[in-house]
Amino acid sequence: MAGLQAYENGDDGLPWGTLRYLIGEAMYGGRVSDSYDRRILTTYLDEYLGDFLFDAFQPFFFFKNESVEYRIPELGDHNSYMAAIEALPLVQTPEVFGLHANADISYYTSATKALWRNLVDLQPRVGTSSTGISREAFISNVARDIAGKIPEPFDTQLLKKSIGIPSPTQVVLLQETERWNKLALAMRSSLKDLQRALAGEIGFSSQLEELSTSLFNGQLPSMWAKLTPATEKQLAAWMLWFQRRYTQYRNWAEHGEPAVMWLSGLHTPETYIAALVQSASRDKGWSLDKTTLYTKLTKITDPAQVAEKPRHGCYITGLYLEGAAWDAQRGVLARQAPKVLVTELPVVQIVPLEATKLKTSSMFKAPVYVTQARRNAMGAGLVFEADVASDEHPSHWVLQGVSLSLNIDT
Repeated sequence: MAGLQAYENGDDGLPWGTLRYLIGEAMYGGRVSDSYDRRILTTYLDEYLGDFLFDAFQPFFFFKNESVEYRIPELGDHNSYMAAIEALPLVQTPEVFGLHANADISYYTSATKALWRNLVDLQPRVGTSSTGISREAFISNVARDIAGKIPEPFDTQLLKKSIGIPSPTQVVLLQETERWNKLALAMRSSLKDLQRALAGEIGFSSQLEELSTSLFNGQLPSMWAKLTPATEKQLAAWMLWFQRRYTQYRNWAEHGEPAVMWLSGLHTPETYIAALVQSASRDKGWSLDKTTLYTKLTKITDPAQVAEKPRHGCYITGLYLEGAAWDAQRGVLARQAPKVLVTELPVVQIVPLEATKLKTSSMFKAPVYVTQARRNAMGAGLVFEADVASDEHPSHWVLQGVSLSLNIDT
């Protein structure tokens, strides 16, 4: 209606704001449930819809390099438009859509891993392993090795008595250790049953069959994956992660909250972040619904360099940057180097403060996800939103797909 009214009034200008709203919010935006997907959609509309499309003095290119130009064709007939379309490449590079060339590598790497997993699942379940021993003996050795690495569960009752009246972060510790105990007990019990099944003492259930196949293929069993934080790690890398998680919990229980929290090792890191906000709002007398978080990337690369935890907030480690690089000298986001897909960030400081005092100029709001898969259709996987310094316009990093992950697959 706005466009028709402008035409009837003889107005040569197009109602770009109305068009952006209709396309981004009504026609397509209503079908996009994820707020960060909608941010990408609206960024495309802001970047590609405007009077600049028809600027005769400064031609607009959607993308341009030495071999091809993406632009609106000159006014002409049907054949000229078809010729312009036919001149475009059949295969589009990631840069055409605002992504880095590394996006191609990420895509093909993920596709190759998925193909390899499927091929492994299709291999015969009889015969010998690559080491020459029987399949059953190989599985038994792996199960015995893993069982020997499972520590004793935490005595949560004793821990509760030693804490007394818990602070919000100590409540998180109690919840984390309870979840840890469930995982450790399930692992020990299932491995014990598997050894008995391999010895012929009990029959193989569907769960034990899946467990044995996963151990043989070096994959994380689904019965364990249900009790652990979301991860894309294979079994060997996951076991190292499993042991490191236990070490952090033990040190936290015995020596108090760590000076630098390895956020990737928590089962539900978002509850720890919420506990920090709650503690600060109680101490400062702030309204909880008006308290927020600000993140600051430090120049500290070794957590051991941090002597003590700040009174409010915390230092965290274990964040990985995708879609961009980190310029440690200038302290801002930078464009990725070729073939460098993930960058480990230095220690990050989380500072609770009142929302009215938060100033985020020259900052990019980057979502922090649990894994590189980001979040699923149900919205699970997002932890919090980090403030990352930048000297580029935010739209550049939105189209580059910049995000942070707590958990990579290696």
